[in-house]
Amino acid sequence: MSRKHINKYFQKYHIFCYSAILSVILYACNVTKKVPDGEFLLTKNKFEYTDGKVLGDELPDLVAQKPNKNTLLFLPLGLVFYNAANPKYDTILKEYMTYPSEMRNQKLRDSLAVKYNHPEYVGKNLFWNRFFHTVGTPPVILSDAKTKQSAKSINNRLINRGYWDAEVKTNVEKDSAAKKAEVEYVITHKDPTYIKEYYYNIPDPNIRALYEYKLDKSLVRKGQILDEGVLEKEITRINELMKNEGYYKFNNDNQDIYFVADSLKSRKDVPVVMSIHKDSVDTPYRKATIGNIKVSVARNINNTEKLPLKDSLRGISINRKDSAYTLNSLWLPITIKKGEVYKQANLDLTRRNLIAMNNFTVLKATDELRKEGTAAERDSIIDVEYVLKPLPKYEFNIATDIHYSQILNFGFSPSVDLTTRNVFGGAENLVTSFSGIIGTTKDPKNPNAFFNAYELSAQTSLQFPRLLVPIRRYYKLVPKRYSPTTSINLGASVQNNIGLGRINFNTGLSYNANVNDGLVQHRLTLFNTQLSLTQNKDRYYDYFPADNEYRQNIFDLYKIDHPEITPENNYSYDQISAIILGDTPFITNLLAADSGLLYNYMQSIYNKERQTQDVIISSLIYNFTYNEIGKKDYKNPFSFTGKVEIAGNFLNLITKKEENYLLYGNTKTIFKIPFSQFIKFDFDFRKYFTFFNDRAKPHTLAFRQFVGVGIPYGNSSEMPFVRSYFNGGAYDIRAWVAFGGLGPADSQLDERVRSYAMDNVKLTTSVEYRLPLTDTFEAALFTDAGNIWGLKDNGFGDQFKFKKFISQMGVGSGLGIRMNIAYVNLRLDMAYKIHDPNQPEGERWVIDKIQPLKPTINFAIGYPF
Repeated sequence: MSRKHINKYFQKYHIFCYSAILSVILYACNVTKKVPDGEFLLTKNKFEYTDGKVLGDELPDLVAQKPNKNTLLFLPLGLVFYNAANPKYDTILKEYMTYPSEMRNQKLRDSLAVKYNHPEYVGKNLFWNRFFHTVGTPPVILSDAKTKQSAKSINNRLINRGYWDAEVKTNVEKDSAAKKAEVEYVITHKDPTYIKEYYYNIPDPNIRALYEYKLDKSLVRKGQILDEGVLEKEITRINELMKNEGYYKFNNDNQDIYFVADSLKSRKDVPVVMSIHKDSVDTPYRKATIGNIKVSVARNINNTEKLPLKDSLRGISINRKDSAYTLNSLWLPITIKKGEVYKQANLDLTRRNLIAMNNFTVLKATDELRKEGTAAERDSIIDVEYVLKPLPKYEFNIATDIHYSQILNFGFSPSVDLTTRNVFGGAENLVTSFSGIIGTTKDPKNPNAFFNAYELSAQTSLQFPRLLVPIRRYYKLVPKRYSPTTSINLGASVQNNIGLGRINFNTGLSYNANVNDGLVQHRLTLFNTQLSLTQNKDRYYDYFPADNEYRQNIFDLYKIDHPEITPENNYSYDQISAIILGDTPFITNLLAADSGLLYNYMQSIYNKERQTQDVIISSLIYNFTYNEIGKKDYKNPFSFTGKVEIAGNFLNLITKKEENYLLYGNTKTIFKIPFSQFIKFDFDFRKYFTFFNDRAKPHTLAFRQFVGVGIPYGNSSEMPFVRSYFNGGAYDIRAWVAFGGLGPADSQLDERVRSYAMDNVKLTTSVEYRLPLTDTFEAALFTDAGNIWGLKDNGFGDQFKFKKFISQMGVGSGLGIRMNIAYVNLRLDMAYKIHDPNQPEGERWVIDKIQPLKPTINFAIGYPF
């Protein structure tokens, strides 16, 4: 139904619509409908800080009673639903909802009706009443006891955080007529207690030396507020430090480390002493070593001793029911060695390796001091045992995801995956997947088109939990602690994108390694081969009318002196374009008469050639990642991702046959398909600064710098379409949509032609300030700047030059709102153009042209960086 018809019906029945809306509001206003007489609905908690706000993000969460949430504008929707249920059923339904879901049925409802002396309810389904009880929330009734307990909890938290003399009082405002109440917590924190001096007493010289070696990492400092939370974090830091240096069960009973604050002379400036003692006589701590290592493959924990196959490989005992898994496949993920010094990090890594194999459930992973032997052995040798239960041979999954990309925008992505485990007995997994994407992309022929693109793909990946190399003992070169893996991928896809279909085939052999718990990652891909074939090439001009307009204008001009050169005389468009480009006098005259027409025509040809080309890419790719994000030792994390791709060298050596192409001239081909030859560099730098770390939700200032360069050579004069750069989109320069008219450089080409231009150099700089609003919502302010350039001048000033590139950057700023639901981040960014380099000189700063109600909208999943 169109908007016109909707408005017509709304006007016709407006009395009924307004009546319905008013009824809902009036009904919702009766929020105290189920508040008993003499009780009060808690509507608000207020906090007054008499001497300055402290711990403002923490203290409200300590209140035991919180009002019903307003989930629909100003309405507590959950309470509204709860009140919608008939009150006469409340007693029955309250108890009914306490039962497990599998027990809730008509029989239970009938028994409860009899229990509460309501035989007339027997047999009633009560569907809507049950629904309202399920989705609704009962009214929060003011409790004086919980209010007092909340004040006490707030006071205790202030004391723990260093405010020893804090006071918390409460004021309760009750409205007997409305049956509503508000609670005000009056907080006076007074001056905190500071650490005047910090000392440590550690009799064990080895423990003392290790502590002093990492003293710069200590969280306790002179001059800080004496915060128990910080002291607890310091204890945790020391525990981890010692355990990773071989001191097993260090402070296991939380009695070895303690802090003493001397408040005899002052309650505001106190000296603090941290002590570490193993016992009352200061027995020295002993480093532990790994003893026996046992791995069992069994269906349950209890029958490991009955397993018939008992073997040993390089110091590890391996027990199995059969030989379904080879000894080597069970030895490789174990990163600990018999006799080495205990490190908790190695045990954690081994467990992660076993889980990452996706072949087992870890039923048991124990490490404990040896129970037999000498006293020294019982105090310093750790025996380790793993019991692994094989997962099912086959696993079948069906899923539907929401999909988003820079080009395809939002869409739906159904998929079917089949995992076949332990294919060759070495814990190899074969993953076969079929997926589809249905989405919307920008269509210059039909801008309002919706769901006008799709992709169907089939992918197969054979994954090895080891390096697949001819060197048998490669682990001497690449240690097991790097968790090396190999994958062989093969896939095909069919795309339909604004009428120009594309068929892709891909394959590759990849090696992966993680160093230092994933802080550094390496990925090397050999024989990465991609074949891309474009369909419906002859329909290109149907979907790009601006390109067709410039092509036709040039053809008409050329036809004046060459009437025989026309499509009617069996000349193809490409043949006519080749003749025109080879006619030097005509090009010279046109350049002098109307250079803009010529350059737009040339760019339209580049657009067509890149977007319709068939190409083979055979490359070697190396990816390097350094990522501090999520690592607890890095307060302001940094990440770097680098990628180098070299393509076409091998094919260039073995290929001789050439074909002639419109723009590229004589080009070597394989099966009449040209192959690309290039080297490509991508570098992505990211840095995050956090502020207000004492709050539950700190603020974040995020930076990103992307640098990309593609250098074609040999058999290629331009980068292939699938390796070229473009501007705009929700993860790039957000003031422009993808292919939205930014670049190349500051060229003055027609925007309709320029929008689909791609090039070989890209710079993008972004800065974003993220401000938490609630547990769910987050605001952001951002600025993006960047553009694309060519390595050579195509005639309209698109070449990258160090003296000019800053003035050629497109700049956009805006604000955004993000919603975090479980592990999904939904993002809405509204951006405005600040500097548009493709406007005429003198008109490029466009701040004065900003229309606040007409931003560039970017709706996406996940952070932009």
